[in-house]
Amino acid sequence: MKKTLIIAGFAAMLSSSAMAETIGVTMARFDDNFLTVLRNGIQEMADGMDGVDVQIEDAQDDVARQLDQINNFIASGVDAIIVNAVDTSATEAMTAAAAAAGVPLVYVNREPINVDNLPDNQAFVASNEIESGTLAAFEACKLLRAAGLAGGARGYMLMGQLSNQAAVQRSKDVHDIIGIDMCKFITLIDEQTANWSRDEAQDLMTNWLSAGEHFDVVFANNDEMAIGAIQAMKAAGIDMKDVIVTGVDATQDALLAMQAGDLDVTVFQDAHGQGAGALNAALALANGKEVDQKVYIPFILVTPDNLDQFLSKN
Repeated sequence: MKKTLIIAGFAAMLSSSAMAETIGVTMARFDDNFLTVLRNGIQEMADGMDGVDVQIEDAQDDVARQLDQINNFIASGVDAIIVNAVDTSATEAMTAAAAAAGVPLVYVNREPINVDNLPDNQAFVASNEIESGTLAAFEACKLLRAAGLAGGARGYMLMGQLSNQAAVQRSKDVHDIIGIDMCKFITLIDEQTANWSRDEAQDLMTNWLSAGEHFDVVFANNDEMAIGAIQAMKAAGIDMKDVIVTGVDATQDALLAMQAGDLDVTVFQDAHGQGAGALNAALALANGKEVDQKVYIPFILVTPDNLDQFLSKN
């Protein structure tokens, strides 16, 4: 069992030392609000440390490009690599490349398919996705019951990229919740991917609305898709008080949508904390220290009742 070394004292030790560390970071994409916060968490922590440099690359949602970036990091002699995977089912080649070169590697946010078989000098820092979709879906169930819809409610689900473990798990979470006795009154009319995108979700929701089906709830795997769905519904003249909408991530835009009364539920995923945790783990591994191979940062349910606590976090 590996020991935990992601502690505040390690960062202090690094900042007071003369060592110089270069960490290569490959992000799935830059044009994503949540991943921007995560990326900033890595950069800001590095900026606060003496002798720590991070080289951050945009994989542009391209698996081959991301593997090339990892190989380029290895060739340039980085001390460790942080990976926010484009495709969580394609991480074995990344693990193998880093392991063959003896370069420590830390996956962040998106769970690699080989998470249970990582080499000793690799780790995973994220939040447990079983919590995210479960918290959001169960809260929606309670809200629907409170609205007097326990006799029957219908809804849609917007899914993220299905090559991504988080999208698969969050969607499963919704199905698991509407399968329990308390929530079996909820029926999904349809579920489709909108690839984490606000624009794609708006288009998909517009198509669903054109079918004229009555619905009471929209489950979205992330906040961007929830906001896209909201935009489509508002454009169609739907009163958002009549529909329960859930998201995940508690991005700034989502919190503002909740403050405006449009979004009912989201789940805070500490993107900044995940980024900082990943950098801490990478630096620890680069210095031959031991870390837990799975480091989970808890999700927290966000509703209008505790919204004020999170408006200042982003």
